[in-house]
Amino acid sequence: MPAAIVCIAATAIPMNARQQAAPGTPVSVVVTLEPRREKSIPAVEQQDITVYQGNEKRPVTGFKPLQGSMQLMILIDDSARGSFGTEINGLKQFVNALPADTEAAVGYMRNGYTQVVHNFSKDHSAVANSIRLPMGPGGADVSPYESLADAIKKWPKTEAERKEVIMISSGIEGLGGGFYRDNPYVTSGINAAVKAGVVVYTIYSPSVGHYGHSLWRTTWGQNFLSELSDATGGESYMIGFGSPVSFQPFLDQIREHQKNQYLLTFVAKPEQKSGLQPFRVAIENKDASIAAPDKVYVKASL
Repeated sequence: MPAAIVCIAATAIPMNARQQAAPGTPVSVVVTLEPRREKSIPAVEQQDITVYQGNEKRPVTGFKPLQGSMQLMILIDDSARGSFGTEINGLKQFVNALPADTEAAVGYMRNGYTQVVHNFSKDHSAVANSIRLPMGPGGADVSPYESLADAIKKWPKTEAERKEVIMISSGIEGLGGGFYRDNPYVTSGINAAVKAGVVVYTIYSPSVGHYGHSLWRTTWGQNFLSELSDATGGESYMIGFGSPVSFQPFLDQIREHQKNQYLLTFVAKPEQKSGLQPFRVAIENKDASIAAPDKVYVKASL
C-alpha cells in the first residue's frame, strides 16, 4: 500500500507542475466605459467585468482607471476637401486644451504613408500650430489604412499607458482589395493598431478627389472607418456624406471617452505562437456598456 501511494503522488506532481507552468499569458488592453440610455456611468469594479475567449471565461486580474500618461496623434488625410479649413481652429483649440501631461503629435496621410509634421510633445501650442490645410488631390484616397500602419511603425517607444489616434479621412480605399469586411489594406491598419495597443477614433471628412463624390465608394469608406474604430476600441463619427457642420461635437465626445478609460488586465489562453486573438468583454449587472478592441495581441507562452 505505501508503495502504491508513493507512485500515485509521483505521477501527480508533474501534472500539477505543468498546469502551474502555463496557466496563460497576462494581457493588458485599454477599454472605455459608456453610459446606457444616456444615463451617467455607474461605479464599475473589477468583479463586474467578464472576459471571454470564445465561450471560455478568462481570469480578470486588473481594472484601473487611466487619468494620464497618454500619447495622442491627430492624423489628417491630405486629400480632404477645402471645407476642412473651417475645422482647423477647432482642432487647435482641442489640442491646446489637452491635459498638461498628454503628448500630442500631428501627421498627414498621403500615398499610403504618413508625414509627421510635429512629433510627440507636451508643447501643445507648437503642436496645434503645425495643423495646416490639406495639400489636395495628388495621392488622394490612397489607403489611409496603410498610412495609419506607417504612423504606428514610426511611433516612438514609450511607457505611456495610452496610445490613441484621431484619424480624419473619407475612409476611401483607393488601392481596392474588395468592398467587404477583411479588405486586406483595412485589415492591415487594424492589425497594426491592435498589436500596438492604439485606440483609433475616426471622423469622416469628404475627399476632394474624384472618388469623393462616388456614392458607393463613400459608403464603403464610412463602413471601413467604422470597422477600424470598432476593432480598436474607439468610435467613428459622421453625419451623412457631406462635410460635418463642425467637428466640435465629435471632439467633445472623444474628450469624454478619454475621461472614462481603464486598463483591463486578464489572463489569456496560452498560445504556441504570438499573434492576435479574438476576445470580448462584458459588464455584469451594471447599467453601463464597454468599448474594447475585437482582438488582443497575445505573446507566445513559454
